[in-house]
Amino acid sequence: MTETAHDPEDDTDELPVQYVDIERARERLDDDTVVKQTPVEKSTSLGKLVDAEVYLKMEHLQWTGSFKTRGAYNKISQDVANGVSEFVAASAGNHAQGVALAATRCGADSTIYMPEDAPQAKVDATRSYGATVELKGKDFQETMSHAQAAVEDSDAEFVHAYDDVDIIAGQGTLGSEMYHDCPDADTVIVPIGGGGLISGVSTALKHLSPETRVVGVQATGAETVHESLDKGIPVTLDEVDTIADGIATGGISEATLSIIQANVDEVVTVTDTEIAQAILFLMERAKQVVEGAGAASVAALLSDDLDVSGETVMPLLCGGNLDMTQLQTVVVHALTQRKQRIRLRVRIDDRPGKMHELSGIIADQEANIHDVRHDRSVEDLEVGEAYLVFTVETSGAEHAASIVDAIEAADYTVEDVTRATE
Repeated sequence: MTETAHDPEDDTDELPVQYVDIERARERLDDDTVVKQTPVEKSTSLGKLVDAEVYLKMEHLQWTGSFKTRGAYNKISQDVANGVSEFVAASAGNHAQGVALAATRCGADSTIYMPEDAPQAKVDATRSYGATVELKGKDFQETMSHAQAAVEDSDAEFVHAYDDVDIIAGQGTLGSEMYHDCPDADTVIVPIGGGGLISGVSTALKHLSPETRVVGVQATGAETVHESLDKGIPVTLDEVDTIADGIATGGISEATLSIIQANVDEVVTVTDTEIAQAILFLMERAKQVVEGAGAASVAALLSDDLDVSGETVMPLLCGGNLDMTQLQTVVVHALTQRKQRIRLRVRIDDRPGKMHELSGIIADQEANIHDVRHDRSVEDLEVGEAYLVFTVETSGAEHAASIVDAIEAADYTVEDVTRATE
C-alpha cells in the first residue's frame, strides 16, 4: 500500500527543523568514537531482482547498532552544557542504547524505561552503556507513560525518541551522509516508527537534492502515517503487532507529521512476512544481520508497491540489534514461507516399522527430518490407525513437492499441514 505524502506547495521554512539545524548537529557529532560514518555497499543481488542499482546504507553497523545515537548525542550534549545531569527515556531498545551511550559520554546519568517484553539483548546492551533500566509497560505507549511520570517533580530531562527538534536534527545528519555517499540516488527508502528518522533524513535530502524521491516504510501492524495524513493530525494506535519492534511506536507527532507531509514523497507498508523474508535475504545474500526495523526498507524494495526500475536506490538499514530468540523465530517463519521447512502428516496403520519406512522414503529424497511425532488422538482416525507428523527441511518448493509425491507413490495418504501448524 502506498500513499503520496509530499506537497511541493508546503512552505518548508515554517517546518520545525531546518537544514541549518542539521549542519550544527554535524559539528557536534564530529567525533567518530561517538558516531562513525557507516559504509555503503552495492547489492548486485537486489539490483537484479528490482532492475536497479541498489546501494545499502549500513547504519546498522553504527556503534550502538542503530542511528539513534545521532539524535541522542545532539540533544544531550547541549543539555549537559546547560547544566542538566540526569536523563530519562522510553524505548523499545535502540533509542535506549543511544541515550545511554550519549549520557555516559557526556558525564550524565540516564534511566531508560523499556517494555516488559523488550528483547533481552537490547536490555543488556543498554545497561552496558551505563544506564539504569526499568522494565515497565506492555507496549511502547504504556512504557512512555511510565517514563514521563518519572520526570515529574524531578530535575531529570526527558529525551523523547522522536518528538524533539534536536533529536530530529541529529538523525538528519544521516541524511546528509547518505547524500554524500550517493549523490546520484533517485530514491531513498527509510523506515518510519515515530517519524524522527525520516523527518531528519528527508529534511537533509530535500535541501541537498530536491529531486530525490524519499519513500517511507511502516509495518502493517504499526501503521499510523496513512491515517495521520488523511486526517491531518497524528493518529495513535491502541496496540501494535509487528516483529519490527524498532518501529513499533504506534504513533507519530505533530512535528514529524508536518515534515513527512512536506518532504516525503510516498509511504509504503510491509507485512511481517515480508520483513522476515527481507531479514533472511540480507543474511544470505548481503551477509548482514539486520533487525526487523532495519530490514523494512528492503522489504519495501522487494514489494509490489514500489517501482524502482532503472533507478539508483538506497535502502537504509537503520538497525542491527536483532535478538537471537527473535532471529530464530524469523528464520523459521521465512523458511516456512519458502517451503524450505514443511510439516507433513501421513496416515498409517499403527504397526512397528512404519516410521522406519517413511523415514527411509524421505531420506531417499535427500531431505533432512527435523522432528517427528505420533498422533493417535484424532477423531477421524480408525481403530489401529495413527498419524505420523514430520517436520522436514528441504531445498525449496520443488524439493518439497517431490517428497510428497514419493510418499504418495508408496500408497500413503499425506497432507501438507505446514500453514496450520507453523
